[in-house]
Amino acid sequence: MGIENIKQEKKNNVKRLFISILKVAVLLAIVIGIPLYIFFCQKDLLASFKDYHDVVAFLQRYETESIFVYIGLQVLQIVISVIPGQVFQMAAGFLYGFWAALLYAMIGAIIGTAISYYLAKILGRDFLHLFFGEEKMSYYVARLNSKQAYTIVFLLYLIPGIPKDMVSYAAGVSEMRFKPFLLLSVVGRLPGMIGCLLMGMFLYQENYIALGVVSVIAVIAFLLCILFRKKINSYLDHIYARISKK
Repeated sequence: MGIENIKQEKKNNVKRLFISILKVAVLLAIVIGIPLYIFFCQKDLLASFKDYHDVVAFLQRYETESIFVYIGLQVLQIVISVIPGQVFQMAAGFLYGFWAALLYAMIGAIIGTAISYYLAKILGRDFLHLFFGEEKMSYYVARLNSKQAYTIVFLLYLIPGIPKDMVSYAAGVSEMRFKPFLLLSVVGRLPGMIGCLLMGMFLYQENYIALGVVSVIAVIAFLLCILFRKKINSYLDHIYARISKK
């Protein structure tokens, strides 16, 4: 009986080792492999994205398939963060019209957020430390495990200029459940997405008055979020209790 237990334990160790190696391989392929492929094998593609008009021209090449290309780029930007999402959102505002572009952007954001969240959950915190740094990842995870986690997530996605690259990954290894995280991240992204889509549409139409109005509104909204952040936190704490219920 003891020998059988030893053999079973060896099998379990081999299985755990195989799973660990597989996790590292997956993370390497996604976080490092794809960016390296784009950098070395798709240099012409990266060089073609010099400005907003180049992005519009790139998407126009695919005609009706450009919708799926745009959604894919939106997903890639969230999972790997090597693509400037705002530039593509501005281009989408011109190409597809406001409401259609908003729908496509939200689809891409939902898929990208889900992939990042569950990829982190599968790989585990130790593997994420290897690529994002233990100190930085622990910083985000600690805040996502706090009582103010929902408020923090919402404001991280709402306020422009705050790094969001690791939030989805940190959420995946934190105590935060997927459904409330996805809802808060998507709602938090909305104002920024709407602003980018409108600005892209007005810029390409050379409607500089409307562009200026949207820009001013964006700045005012940003300042209001900073000035009234305590009241916003209080209101969000009230509704987040309902969101977090199982």
